[in-house]
Amino acid sequence: MKVISGGITKPQGFRAHGMWSGIKRSQKKDLSLVVSEVPATTASVYTQNSVVAAPITVCRRHGRNGRARAIIVNSGNANCFTGKQGYADAVRMAETCATALGIKATDVLVASTGIIGKPLPIDKITAALPELTAALSPAGGKAFAQGILTTDLVIKERTVRLTVGGKPVIIGGCAKGSGMIAPNMATMLGFITTDAAITGKMLKQALKEANEDSFNCISVDGCMSTNDMVTVLANGMAGNPVIDKPGKDYDAFRDALKDVCLDLAKKIVLDGEGATKFVTIHVKGTKTAKQAREIGLMVANSMLVKTAIYGSNPNWGRVAAAVGALGIKGIAEDSLNISFSSFKKKDVSITTTLQLGRAEATVYTSDLTHEYIRINTEYN
Repeated sequence: MKVISGGITKPQGFRAHGMWSGIKRSQKKDLSLVVSEVPATTASVYTQNSVVAAPITVCRRHGRNGRARAIIVNSGNANCFTGKQGYADAVRMAETCATALGIKATDVLVASTGIIGKPLPIDKITAALPELTAALSPAGGKAFAQGILTTDLVIKERTVRLTVGGKPVIIGGCAKGSGMIAPNMATMLGFITTDAAITGKMLKQALKEANEDSFNCISVDGCMSTNDMVTVLANGMAGNPVIDKPGKDYDAFRDALKDVCLDLAKKIVLDGEGATKFVTIHVKGTKTAKQAREIGLMVANSMLVKTAIYGSNPNWGRVAAAVGALGIKGIAEDSLNISFSSFKKKDVSITTTLQLGRAEATVYTSDLTHEYIRINTEYN
Protein backbone atom coordinates (compact mmCIF):
# COMPACT_ATOMS: atom_id res chain seq x y z
CA MET A 1 0.00 0.00 0.00
CA LYS A 2 1.25 3.47 -0.88
CA VAL A 3 -0.09 6.89 0.08
CA ILE A 4 -0.62 9.06 -3.00
CA SER A 5 -2.00 12.50 -3.72
CA GLY A 6 -5.62 13.04 -4.65
CA GLY A 7 -9.01 12.55 -3.08
CA ILE A 8 -12.37 11.02 -3.90
CA THR A 9 -11.90 11.40 -7.66
CA LYS A 10 -8.52 9.66 -7.76
CA PRO A 11 -10.06 6.15 -8.21
CA GLN A 12 -11.17 5.37 -11.77
CA GLY A 13 -14.63 6.47 -12.85
CA PHE A 14 -15.46 9.22 -10.34
CA ARG A 15 -16.23 12.89 -10.98
CA ALA A 16 -17.00 15.58 -8.43
CA HIS A 17 -17.43 19.29 -7.83
CA GLY A 18 -18.24 21.75 -5.06
CA MET A 19 -19.71 25.26 -5.26
CA TRP A 20 -21.53 28.04 -3.42
CA SER A 21 -25.30 27.71 -3.81
CA GLY A 22 -26.33 30.54 -1.49
CA ILE A 23 -26.77 28.65 1.79
CA LYS A 24 -23.76 30.18 3.54
CA ARG A 25 -23.69 33.92 4.03
CA SER A 26 -19.89 33.76 3.81
CA GLN A 27 -20.21 32.69 0.15
CA LYS A 28 -17.92 29.74 0.82
CA LYS A 29 -18.67 26.50 -0.99
CA ASP A 30 -21.74 24.79 0.49
CA LEU A 31 -22.90 22.20 -2.06
CA SER A 32 -20.92 19.18 -3.25
CA LEU A 33 -21.58 16.23 -5.54
CA VAL A 34 -19.64 13.09 -6.39
CA VAL A 35 -20.77 10.67 -9.12
CA SER A 36 -19.62 7.28 -10.33
CA GLU A 37 -19.69 6.65 -14.07
CA VAL A 38 -21.16 3.20 -13.44
CA PRO A 39 -23.38 1.74 -10.70
CA ALA A 40 -21.41 1.19 -7.52
CA THR A 41 -21.67 -1.03 -4.48
CA THR A 42 -22.22 1.04 -1.35
CA ALA A 43 -22.00 0.67 2.41
CA SER A 44 -22.56 3.21 5.17
CA VAL A 45 -22.42 3.64 8.92
CA TYR A 46 -24.60 6.22 10.65
CA THR A 47 -24.92 8.12 13.90
CA GLN A 48 -26.31 6.21 16.88
CA ASN A 49 -28.15 9.30 18.08
CA SER A 50 -31.89 8.69 18.61
CA VAL A 51 -32.59 12.01 16.90
CA VAL A 52 -31.50 11.76 13.27
CA ALA A 53 -31.62 14.29 10.48
CA ALA A 54 -33.84 13.79 7.43
CA PRO A 55 -30.94 12.94 5.09
CA ILE A 56 -29.99 9.98 7.29
CA THR A 57 -33.52 8.59 6.95
CA VAL A 58 -33.40 9.00 3.18
CA CYS A 59 -29.95 7.38 2.92
CA ARG A 60 -31.02 4.38 4.97
CA ARG A 61 -33.91 3.86 2.56
CA HIS A 62 -31.95 4.48 -0.65
CA GLY A 63 -28.96 2.46 0.47
CA ARG A 64 -31.00 -0.58 1.44
CA ASN A 65 -30.20 -2.39 -1.83
CA GLY A 66 -26.47 -1.77 -1.49
CA ARG A 67 -26.22 0.18 -4.76
CA ALA A 68 -25.67 3.89 -5.49
CA ARG A 69 -24.26 6.24 -8.13
CA ALA A 70 -24.04 9.64 -6.47
CA ILE A 71 -23.75 11.49 -3.16
CA ILE A 72 -24.95 15.08 -2.86
CA VAL A 73 -23.99 17.05 0.25
CA ASN A 74 -24.88 20.49 1.53
CA SER A 75 -23.20 22.35 4.38
CA GLY A 76 -24.49 25.28 6.42
CA ASN A 77 -27.82 23.61 7.23
CA ALA A 78 -28.30 20.22 8.94
CA ASN A 79 -31.92 19.69 7.83
CA CYS A 80 -32.59 18.23 11.28
CA PHE A 81 -35.61 18.86 13.52
CA THR A 82 -37.36 20.13 10.42
CA GLY A 83 -40.31 17.74 10.51
CA LYS A 84 -42.16 16.38 7.49
CA GLN A 85 -41.01 19.29 5.37
CA GLY A 86 -37.38 18.45 6.12
CA TYR A 87 -37.87 14.89 4.95
CA ALA A 88 -39.68 16.08 1.81
CA ASP A 89 -36.78 18.46 1.12
CA ALA A 90 -34.22 15.67 1.50
CA VAL A 91 -36.21 13.51 -0.92
CA ARG A 92 -36.49 16.42 -3.36
CA MET A 93 -32.75 16.99 -3.09
CA ALA A 94 -32.15 13.39 -4.19
CA GLU A 95 -34.81 13.42 -6.91
CA THR A 96 -33.68 16.71 -8.47
CA CYS A 97 -30.08 15.54 -8.45
CA ALA A 98 -31.09 12.25 -10.07
CA THR A 99 -33.00 14.06 -12.81
CA ALA A 100 -30.00 16.27 -13.55
CA LEU A 101 -27.77 13.19 -13.80
CA GLY A 102 -30.25 10.98 -15.63
CA ILE A 103 -30.22 8.25 -12.97
CA LYS A 104 -32.69 6.79 -10.47
CA ALA A 105 -33.48 8.83 -7.35
CA THR A 106 -32.83 5.76 -5.22
CA ASP A 107 -29.25 5.74 -6.59
CA VAL A 108 -28.60 9.12 -4.95
CA LEU A 109 -27.52 9.46 -1.31
CA VAL A 110 -27.91 12.79 0.45
CA ALA A 111 -26.12 14.36 3.40
CA SER A 112 -26.42 17.66 5.24
CA THR A 113 -24.37 19.38 7.95
CA GLY A 114 -24.69 22.70 9.74
CA ILE A 115 -27.28 24.47 11.86
CA ILE A 116 -30.03 22.33 13.41
CA GLY A 117 -33.67 23.41 13.40
CA LYS A 118 -33.77 25.72 10.39
CA PRO A 119 -35.63 24.83 7.17
CA LEU A 120 -33.38 23.63 4.38
CA PRO A 121 -33.21 26.25 1.58
CA ILE A 122 -34.04 23.57 -0.94
CA ASP A 123 -34.83 26.02 -3.74
CA LYS A 124 -31.26 27.31 -3.64
CA ILE A 125 -29.96 23.76 -3.87
CA THR A 126 -32.15 22.75 -6.79
CA ALA A 127 -31.38 26.00 -8.62
CA ALA A 128 -27.66 25.31 -8.31
CA LEU A 129 -27.81 21.72 -9.56
CA PRO A 130 -27.50 22.46 -13.31
CA GLU A 131 -24.26 24.37 -12.73
CA LEU A 132 -23.02 21.77 -10.22
CA THR A 133 -23.59 18.78 -12.51
CA ALA A 134 -22.18 20.59 -15.56
CA ALA A 135 -18.94 21.24 -13.69
CA LEU A 136 -18.37 17.64 -12.55
CA SER A 137 -14.79 16.62 -13.25
CA PRO A 138 -12.14 14.01 -12.37
CA ALA A 139 -10.24 17.00 -10.98
CA GLY A 140 -13.10 18.11 -8.73
CA GLY A 141 -12.23 16.17 -5.58
CA LYS A 142 -10.74 19.12 -3.71
CA ALA A 143 -13.71 21.36 -4.51
CA PHE A 144 -16.00 18.62 -3.18
CA ALA A 145 -13.96 18.43 0.04
CA GLN A 146 -14.23 22.21 0.46
CA GLY A 147 -17.99 22.23 -0.02
CA ILE A 148 -18.72 19.91 2.92
CA LEU A 149 -16.96 22.01 5.59
CA THR A 150 -18.61 23.93 8.43
CA THR A 151 -16.38 25.16 11.28
CA ASP A 152 -13.44 23.20 9.86
CA LEU A 153 -10.29 25.17 9.21
CA VAL A 154 -8.83 22.80 6.62
CA ILE A 155 -9.98 20.14 4.16
CA LYS A 156 -9.25 16.53 5.07
CA GLU A 157 -8.25 14.04 2.36
CA ARG A 158 -6.43 10.70 2.14
CA THR A 159 -5.70 8.49 -0.86
CA VAL A 160 -3.88 5.17 -1.09
CA ARG A 161 -2.95 2.70 -3.81
CA LEU A 162 -2.73 -1.06 -3.27
CA THR A 163 -2.67 -4.23 -5.34
CA VAL A 164 -5.59 -6.66 -5.31
CA GLY A 165 -5.37 -9.81 -7.40
CA GLY A 166 -2.55 -8.32 -9.44
CA LYS A 167 -4.53 -5.17 -10.27
CA PRO A 168 -3.85 -1.66 -8.96
CA VAL A 169 -6.71 -0.42 -6.76
CA ILE A 170 -7.17 3.08 -5.36
CA ILE A 171 -9.12 4.21 -2.30
CA GLY A 172 -9.73 7.94 -1.89
CA GLY A 173 -11.55 9.73 0.90
CA CYS A 174 -12.41 13.07 2.43
CA ALA A 175 -14.16 14.09 5.63
CA LYS A 176 -15.44 17.04 7.58
CA GLY A 177 -15.63 17.45 11.31
CA SER A 178 -14.33 19.83 13.94
CA GLY A 179 -16.74 20.08 16.87
CA MET A 180 -19.47 17.85 18.31
CA ILE A 181 -17.10 14.94 17.86
CA ALA A 182 -17.90 11.79 19.83
CA PRO A 183 -18.00 8.09 18.92
CA ASN A 184 -21.02 6.38 17.37
CA MET A 185 -20.23 8.50 15.42
CA ALA A 186 -19.24 12.16 15.61
CA THR A 187 -20.47 15.37 14.01
CA MET A 188 -18.71 14.33 10.95
CA LEU A 189 -19.25 13.25 7.40
CA GLY A 190 -16.89 10.89 5.61
CA PHE A 191 -17.02 9.99 1.93
CA ILE A 192 -14.81 7.30 0.45
CA THR A 193 -14.58 6.07 -3.13
CA THR A 194 -12.74 3.12 -4.61
CA ASP A 195 -12.45 1.43 -7.97
CA ALA A 196 -12.15 -1.97 -6.27
CA ALA A 197 -14.55 -4.74 -7.19
CA ILE A 198 -16.05 -6.01 -3.94
CA THR A 199 -19.42 -7.43 -2.90
CA GLY A 200 -21.78 -5.44 -0.72
CA LYS A 201 -21.41 -7.93 2.11
CA MET A 202 -17.63 -7.69 2.21
CA LEU A 203 -17.64 -3.90 1.72
CA LYS A 204 -19.99 -3.52 4.68
CA GLN A 205 -17.77 -5.74 6.81
CA ALA A 206 -14.63 -3.85 5.83
CA LEU A 207 -16.22 -0.49 6.64
CA LYS A 208 -17.48 -1.77 9.97
CA GLU A 209 -14.00 -2.95 10.95
CA ALA A 210 -12.36 0.25 9.72
CA ASN A 211 -14.88 2.45 11.48
CA GLU A 212 -14.41 0.74 14.84
CA ASP A 213 -10.69 1.50 14.83
CA SER A 214 -10.95 5.06 13.54
CA PHE A 215 -14.06 7.25 13.63
CA ASN A 216 -15.36 5.41 16.69
CA CYS A 217 -12.08 6.07 18.52
CA ILE A 218 -12.09 9.87 18.41
CA SER A 219 -13.64 12.51 20.60
CA VAL A 220 -13.25 16.28 20.63
CA ASP A 221 -16.00 17.27 23.06
CA GLY A 222 -18.07 14.15 23.75
CA CYS A 223 -21.14 15.54 21.98
CA MET A 224 -22.84 13.16 19.54
CA SER A 225 -24.34 14.69 16.41
CA THR A 226 -27.53 13.93 14.50
CA ASN A 227 -26.16 13.88 10.95
CA ASP A 228 -23.09 11.67 11.05
CA MET A 229 -22.38 9.19 8.32
CA VAL A 230 -19.50 7.54 6.54
CA THR A 231 -20.24 6.16 3.08
CA VAL A 232 -18.15 4.13 0.65
CA LEU A 233 -18.80 3.75 -3.09
CA ALA A 234 -17.00 0.91 -4.88
CA ASN A 235 -17.50 0.86 -8.67
CA GLY A 236 -15.28 -2.11 -9.63
CA MET A 237 -13.53 -0.29 -12.49
CA ALA A 238 -10.08 -1.48 -11.33
CA GLY A 239 -10.97 -4.85 -12.81
CA ASN A 240 -9.60 -6.88 -9.92
CA PRO A 241 -11.05 -10.32 -9.09
CA VAL A 242 -14.16 -9.58 -7.05
CA ILE A 243 -13.52 -9.62 -3.31
CA ASP A 244 -16.35 -11.87 -2.18
CA LYS A 245 -14.93 -13.70 0.82
CA PRO A 246 -12.36 -13.37 3.61
CA GLY A 247 -8.78 -13.90 2.52
CA LYS A 248 -5.63 -12.17 1.34
CA ASP A 249 -7.38 -9.74 -1.01
CA TYR A 250 -10.01 -8.82 1.56
CA ASP A 251 -7.35 -8.25 4.23
CA ALA A 252 -5.36 -5.97 1.92
CA PHE A 253 -8.45 -3.94 1.03
CA ARG A 254 -9.67 -3.71 4.62
CA ASP A 255 -6.26 -2.60 5.90
CA ALA A 256 -6.05 0.10 3.23
CA LEU A 257 -9.56 1.27 4.09
CA LYS A 258 -8.55 1.37 7.77
CA ASP A 259 -5.59 3.54 6.85
CA VAL A 260 -7.82 6.02 5.02
CA CYS A 261 -10.40 6.13 7.83
CA LEU A 262 -7.84 6.47 10.63
CA ASP A 263 -5.95 9.23 8.85
CA LEU A 264 -9.18 11.17 8.27
CA ALA A 265 -10.24 10.61 11.89
CA LYS A 266 -6.93 11.96 13.19
CA LYS A 267 -7.22 14.99 10.92
CA ILE A 268 -10.66 15.70 12.41
CA VAL A 269 -9.15 15.70 15.91
CA LEU A 270 -6.25 17.89 14.77
CA ASP A 271 -8.83 20.36 13.42
CA GLY A 272 -10.94 20.24 16.60
CA GLU A 273 -12.62 23.53 17.38
CA GLY A 274 -10.08 25.68 19.19
CA ALA A 275 -7.72 22.73 19.66
CA THR A 276 -4.04 23.39 20.29
CA LYS A 277 -2.92 19.83 21.12
CA PHE A 278 -3.42 16.35 19.70
CA VAL A 279 -3.82 13.70 22.39
CA THR A 280 -3.27 9.94 21.97
CA ILE A 281 -4.62 7.77 24.80
CA HIS A 282 -3.37 4.20 25.09
CA VAL A 283 -5.21 1.80 27.41
CA LYS A 284 -3.55 -1.55 28.09
CA GLY A 285 -4.21 -4.61 30.23
CA THR A 286 -8.00 -4.88 29.90
CA LYS A 287 -10.23 -7.92 29.40
CA THR A 288 -11.38 -6.84 25.93
CA ALA A 289 -10.56 -4.20 23.35
CA LYS A 290 -14.07 -2.82 23.80
CA GLN A 291 -13.42 -2.32 27.51
CA ALA A 292 -10.13 -0.60 26.74
CA ARG A 293 -11.85 1.74 24.27
CA GLU A 294 -14.56 2.61 26.81
CA ILE A 295 -11.93 3.50 29.41
CA GLY A 296 -9.94 5.51 26.88
CA LEU A 297 -13.00 7.48 25.87
CA MET A 298 -13.78 8.28 29.51
CA VAL A 299 -10.36 9.89 29.71
CA ALA A 300 -10.77 11.57 26.33
CA ASN A 301 -14.14 13.06 27.31
CA SER A 302 -13.08 14.27 30.76
CA MET A 303 -13.30 18.05 30.79
CA LEU A 304 -10.83 18.05 33.70
CA VAL A 305 -8.26 16.06 31.75
CA LYS A 306 -8.73 18.14 28.59
CA THR A 307 -8.37 21.46 30.39
CA ALA A 308 -5.31 20.18 32.29
CA ILE A 309 -3.69 19.33 28.95
CA TYR A 310 -4.54 22.77 27.59
CA GLY A 311 -2.98 24.38 30.65
CA SER A 312 0.09 22.11 30.45
CA ASN A 313 -0.74 20.89 33.95
CA PRO A 314 0.25 17.19 34.35
CA ASN A 315 -2.48 16.38 36.86
CA TRP A 316 -2.51 12.58 36.72
CA GLY A 317 -5.22 12.43 39.39
CA ARG A 318 -7.74 13.61 36.81
CA VAL A 319 -6.78 10.70 34.55
CA ALA A 320 -7.13 8.24 37.44
CA ALA A 321 -10.57 9.60 38.32
CA ALA A 322 -11.73 9.25 34.70
CA VAL A 323 -10.47 5.66 34.49
CA GLY A 324 -12.34 4.72 37.66
CA ALA A 325 -15.57 6.46 36.67
CA LEU A 326 -16.92 3.41 34.84
CA GLY A 327 -16.97 1.39 38.06
CA ILE A 328 -15.22 -1.60 36.51
CA LYS A 329 -14.36 -4.30 39.06
CA GLY A 330 -10.66 -4.92 39.48
CA ILE A 331 -9.56 -1.33 38.95
CA ALA A 332 -7.94 -0.03 42.12
CA GLU A 333 -5.07 2.17 43.20
CA ASP A 334 -2.59 -0.72 43.32
CA SER A 335 -3.57 -2.07 39.88
CA LEU A 336 -3.40 1.17 37.90
CA ASN A 337 -0.34 2.71 36.28
CA ILE A 338 -0.50 6.06 34.49
CA SER A 339 2.24 7.64 32.41
CA PHE A 340 2.28 10.50 29.94
CA SER A 341 4.47 12.68 27.80
CA SER A 342 4.98 16.38 28.39
CA PHE A 343 1.72 18.35 28.36
CA LYS A 344 3.67 21.34 27.06
CA LYS A 345 4.12 19.82 23.59
CA LYS A 346 1.59 19.82 20.74
CA ASP A 347 1.46 16.01 20.64
CA VAL A 348 0.53 14.50 24.01
CA SER A 349 0.49 10.80 24.86
CA ILE A 350 -1.24 9.24 27.88
CA THR A 351 -0.82 5.55 28.70
CA THR A 352 -2.97 3.76 31.26
CA THR A 353 -2.00 0.21 32.17
CA LEU A 354 -4.34 -2.07 34.12
CA GLN A 355 -4.15 -5.65 35.35
CA LEU A 356 -7.42 -7.05 34.03
CA GLY A 357 -6.19 -8.90 30.94
CA ARG A 358 -4.12 -8.50 27.77
CA ALA A 359 -6.37 -6.43 25.51
CA GLU A 360 -5.71 -2.82 24.56
CA ALA A 361 -7.04 0.08 22.51
CA THR A 362 -6.08 3.57 21.41
CA VAL A 363 -8.33 6.62 21.20
CA TYR A 364 -7.65 10.17 20.12
CA THR A 365 -8.79 13.55 21.40
CA SER A 366 -7.77 17.20 21.69
CA ASP A 367 -7.50 19.72 24.49
CA LEU A 368 -10.36 22.03 25.52
CA THR A 369 -9.63 25.72 25.11
CA HIS A 370 -11.14 29.18 25.48
CA GLU A 371 -11.40 29.28 21.69
CA TYR A 372 -13.76 26.28 21.71
CA ILE A 373 -16.17 28.27 23.88
CA ARG A 374 -15.95 31.31 21.63
CA ILE A 375 -16.60 29.31 18.45
CA ASN A 376 -19.65 27.55 19.87
CA THR A 377 -21.21 30.59 21.53
CA GLU A 378 -21.06 32.41 18.20
CA TYR A 379 -22.19 29.47 16.01
CA ASN A 380 -25.62 30.14 14.50
